[in-house]
Amino acid sequence: MKAVVLPVSLRRFVESGVGRKQLLALSVNLLRNIVFLLFLLRWSRKSLLQLKGRGVLGTVSDSYSTLRRILYGYFLRAPGVRSQVQKQVQESISKIEAKLVPQGPGVTRHLTLPKEGWTDEQVRTELESLSAMEHVRWEDGRVSGAVYHGGKELLKLQSEAIEQFAFSNPIHPDVFPGVRKMEAEIVAMVLAMFNAPPGGAGVVTSGGTESILMACLSARQKAYSERRVTEPEIILPESAHCAFQKACYYFNIKAHVVACPAPSYQVDASAVARLVNGNTILLVGSAPNFPHGIIDDLSALSRLASRKKIPLHVDCCLGSFLMPFLHEMDDGSGPIPGSTMPPARDRCEFDFRLTGVTSLSCDTHKYGFAPKGTSVLLYRTKALRAFQYFIQPDWPGGVYASPGFAGSRPGALIAGCWASLMSMGESGYRDSCRAIVAGRQQIERAIRDHAELGTALTVLGHPLVSVVAFTSTTHANPDPDPDLDPVTLNIYNIADALSGRGWSLNALQSPPAIHIAVTKPMLGPALDGLVADLVAVVRTERDQARARRRRLPGEPAADEDLPPGDMAALYGVAGSLPNKAIVVDLAQGFLDTLYKA
Repeated sequence: MKAVVLPVSLRRFVESGVGRKQLLALSVNLLRNIVFLLFLLRWSRKSLLQLKGRGVLGTVSDSYSTLRRILYGYFLRAPGVRSQVQKQVQESISKIEAKLVPQGPGVTRHLTLPKEGWTDEQVRTELESLSAMEHVRWEDGRVSGAVYHGGKELLKLQSEAIEQFAFSNPIHPDVFPGVRKMEAEIVAMVLAMFNAPPGGAGVVTSGGTESILMACLSARQKAYSERRVTEPEIILPESAHCAFQKACYYFNIKAHVVACPAPSYQVDASAVARLVNGNTILLVGSAPNFPHGIIDDLSALSRLASRKKIPLHVDCCLGSFLMPFLHEMDDGSGPIPGSTMPPARDRCEFDFRLTGVTSLSCDTHKYGFAPKGTSVLLYRTKALRAFQYFIQPDWPGGVYASPGFAGSRPGALIAGCWASLMSMGESGYRDSCRAIVAGRQQIERAIRDHAELGTALTVLGHPLVSVVAFTSTTHANPDPDPDLDPVTLNIYNIADALSGRGWSLNALQSPPAIHIAVTKPMLGPALDGLVADLVAVVRTERDQARARRRRLPGEPAADEDLPPGDMAALYGVAGSLPNKAIVVDLAQGFLDTLYKA
């Protein structure tokens, strides 16, 4: 090949100092242009994906919301405003502390170790005192969810199992072979209950949040290993458990939140499909969701996941040991308004029978009635489970391997869980499902059919399992009769009034609502009392609302105009703010208060 010879004049220019400087400048400019082009391509791609997923109107709406949030954040940090906001936040936190932290001359605080160890009797006396502290009477069924008690006889058996394995640790299977066996059997039983295929796998975790975190971690690791996805994204319903957003926060995953519109309050599968792209690592559905107790259209999500070859996780933490038996319960319902899903008896495809489902979380410590601190995460294959493992082969302390976040784990809770499953059996869980679903139906029918509740409240969607959520019915009349026409009630005032009567229920937002999760302690007289109290509270709130509507402009407030309660104040403020920084500060103060001795 013939060599290319530069002309003498050009060679002299290149060899000169001026020429080298100009070539260097040219190279820098070229590099800068390449970087700018890559930046432009990257953001053009992101913009196109945003438009594809949200549409023009959705993108404009998202941009407007983001702009409002940013501008309001600047306003909150403005001189004068910031000090006033901080003062009010601190006042609210002080009220929280006064409510949660015992105070007064009779309160003893143990801030250091005792110089001499207490006698057994002293410890028992103090434990009894702590147990007797003033609290909402969950024992009398006055708490929504929270305490999933299987009965005194089961508690006694669980206590014996926990005592027998109090110091056991499954990280040492050679030392505690019985714990290893029980854990493996728990996984096997739950796999069978959810119709896992041959080769299905699972792990026992500390609760539903850890199960969800590990499912998201496994999906992220799988996507990186197989597709080298470095900017992972998850698509989830807005009603999905907040643990999915916690996983995104911890694992640097982008969350696409999809609306669950009325009247069905199920996730829109077509909206999910529009958001799928090359970075999508996981789709999510609930069976049922926590806020409204609604089962998502999991068949549609499964078809989408299979078509796009993307993992699908079903969050059955709340449905747990109710969902597998739900197909045997006939609530006599027809099709859900606003949904294409069939009646209840045919709406129970939610587990591994759906080919797109790759993982499923189930809380044994909810309607499995196991001691708090156990959940099961199931996978379709062992290979999927392996993505959550941590293995370090060259640590000086030896080869280290653990299946999840924790190293040491309490074998006592595994023993308590195993004892619960073996004691209840299929027949026990079937009976529990029947009773729990009947309890939910009792509340739902009262709200729908009662003469006063039916006009004041509206059930959200069509719940099928243990949860019913309801909101205030909106009444719009151009010229309302203050004494006869129905009025729109403040649902948070109703929640606060029920709290004043000794009930602990869950307040929801977007839309404002109250949620009740039926548990065994609630069955029987407690549910009758709840319905009676709800009727009385609605009647009182309605009369007060009519009195406020009768009042002329400028007329002084009457005696019934009391300051808003805790829920009305918190959620009323939260719902009106485009930037939730104040709510975040309040929540952080609440968490800090939990550790104030």
